Amino acid sequence: MPESKCIIRSLPIVLASASPRRRDLLRAAGIQFEVDAPIVDETRRPSEAAEAYVERMAREKAAAVAARHPARVVLAADTIVVVGERVLGKPIDAVDAVAMLRALSGRSHVVMTAVAVVRSGVARAAVDHTTVRMRRIEDGEIAAYVATGEPLDKAGAYAIQGGAQAFVENIDGALDTVIGLPVGQVRALLHEMGVKA
Repeated sequence: MPESKCIIRSLPIVLASASPRRRDLLRAAGIQFEVDAPIVDETRRPSEAAEAYVERMAREKAAAVAARHPARVVLAADTIVVVGERVLGKPIDAVDAVAMLRALSGRSHVVMTAVAVVRSGVARAAVDHTTVRMRRIEDGEIAAYVATGEPLDKAGAYAIQGGAQAFVENIDGALDTVIGLPVGQVRALLHEMGVKA
């Protein structure tokens, strides 16, 4: 086995995310980490496919933080919601959140979470998909939910582990993908990069 791929567990990984949900999922999985949140331009390129976009975001976030920690293993993730032809990230304000939830009401959508790991200048990434179906959500319910503030920093304007649980009819795939970090995928990528987790 090449030296660059030897199994390591000397330092906690660096999580390139400010998301408290991702921190909670890593803690629950028993994976040690430190946080260094990246600042990257999250603008989607014209005609960029949804899966290519979410993977690029995860890779760019990981690369930005890896540049500050060249000797460390860096983990990043990005989540989007795809409904029909629309790609939903985080809402820009409450009005946008209401519009997103109306678009999801009574329909199925796909949540994509990309995970990227960088070690010693080498990057690997993967994208996990989960399909979520929401029941019809009344405007009053949407307004009340948005007023809690919970949707404002969530892709698709909802937290499936929070108040939006009541809107969900069915989930086909991994719940942690919807929350924002598919832990099984994280472990697989870390293992592929020679990192014990």
